[in-house]
Amino acid sequence: MYKYFYISSKISYQMSVYTSLQDHFLIAMPAMGDPNFSKSVIYICEHSPDGAMGIVVNTPLNLELGDVFANMNIPNINNRISHTPVLAGGPLQQERGFVIHRINKTEHWESSLALNKSLGITTSKDILEAVAADRGPSQIIIALGYSGWESGQLEKEIAQNSWLCGPANPQILFDIPAENRWRAAGALLGVDMDCLSLDVGHA
Repeated sequence: MYKYFYISSKISYQMSVYTSLQDHFLIAMPAMGDPNFSKSVIYICEHSPDGAMGIVVNTPLNLELGDVFANMNIPNINNRISHTPVLAGGPLQQERGFVIHRINKTEHWESSLALNKSLGITTSKDILEAVAADRGPSQIIIALGYSGWESGQLEKEIAQNSWLCGPANPQILFDIPAENRWRAAGALLGVDMDCLSLDVGHA
């Protein structure tokens, strides 16, 4: 059921004049019309003129990491991590798994992409095996599925006030419960999400 795949990092010759939102949060505005993204926080993993890819980081599934280990026949001695909730990363390819984690220079994974100097995203089974053996990253987010945008689509949605956008914060990813991340991410920008009008930007 759970499959993994490699994300290739693309570097565009246009990047010198293009503002990439990689390593940023997208925070759904209250008026977000798509139920897949209502009150969601998305961590943008890749963004170029060709499009964008991100992981919703605040929507738990009815699934725990221990269930994933059992499904993939991975022996688990790390009971501390077994009850970690698995998140719904987005509506695309929901059978595929993604691990957002702290980067340790002594650790190397088969299919991994650095998101910044301290965070990476890995899509290979070896990181789950290491976590289960209590020798993997101590801070992780596990998600099934991802969110994606075609060229220009994300920029259009931001211009239509569907999203707030700001630099990502690891403390929100790893230290704040999923149900509180939407408000906490808004607070990073000085915004009280509960006080925003449903019709803001669409008067």
